[in-house]
Amino acid sequence: MADRDKKSVAAEVREFLSTRRARITPEQAGLPVYGGNRRVAGLRREEVALLAGMSVDYYVRLERGNLSGASDSVLESLAHALQLDEAERTHLYDLARAATPSGRRPAVTASRVRPTILRLLDSMTDVPAYVRNARFDILAANTLGRALYAPLFDSPLFAQRGPVNSARFLFLDPASQGFWVDWDKGADDSVAFLRIETGRAPHDKALTDLIGELTTRSGDFARRWARHDVKFHRSGVKNLHHPLVGDLALPYEAMELPADPGLRLNFYTPEPDSPAAEALGLLASWTKAGTVVPTAND
Repeated sequence: MADRDKKSVAAEVREFLSTRRARITPEQAGLPVYGGNRRVAGLRREEVALLAGMSVDYYVRLERGNLSGASDSVLESLAHALQLDEAERTHLYDLARAATPSGRRPAVTASRVRPTILRLLDSMTDVPAYVRNARFDILAANTLGRALYAPLFDSPLFAQRGPVNSARFLFLDPASQGFWVDWDKGADDSVAFLRIETGRAPHDKALTDLIGELTTRSGDFARRWARHDVKFHRSGVKNLHHPLVGDLALPYEAMELPADPGLRLNFYTPEPDSPAAEALGLLASWTKAGTVVPTAND
């Protein structure tokens, strides 16, 4: 591992552990509090060491960024002491593997969508669907998916460069605030997902370049990035405001494609007879048989 990569991973470990420690109070950890003059907002290092059953010196070494060689039992004790959720625990293990020179081979992300997946997308005529990678590049979409995400595909951000990227749109195109009904939640979730991806693929230059660009160009992104929050992006409800059919509350699923590392199939399935289903039906009627979807100015 190059010295630059080692320093990058060590910095990620240091910031992740210190931010997790800072958010937990002694009361939340079940520890007694003596006196009222605490200089730290959360747990002290020695308190984390006590909860994790390790020496203070060893915990300090870990928080300084040296997770190399840490055993699974150490990582589990640390995850328990810091009350990590599933996504945070996974991120901790990813960082430990990244810190260990022979721990794993670099993660590889598929660079194209296979014909069988493209045919699957085309067959999904009643639901919007698309395939993206972990950097939020949209690599393929069915007709209804392109119609639903028309504000992204029409964004001037991507007129001279591609592919369409929902994270760039979210933070760099002001139109995103009119498209995402709950923009703050969308921003929080996107940053948390990119953060967990840095642990899975710490040597992905395209990912590093994207994060560097967004950190430099967007204060909203930079503030969220500094939190070191992580989250899985598997299912939920996305609230969008489409310029033609209005507000949409769309349950979604994000499914990993096992044969295509790093790629995910996202699709939306509204409740039958709901306003969202009716709005999608209207949007679909405009896209049937290659019909051009009217723009907001038509």
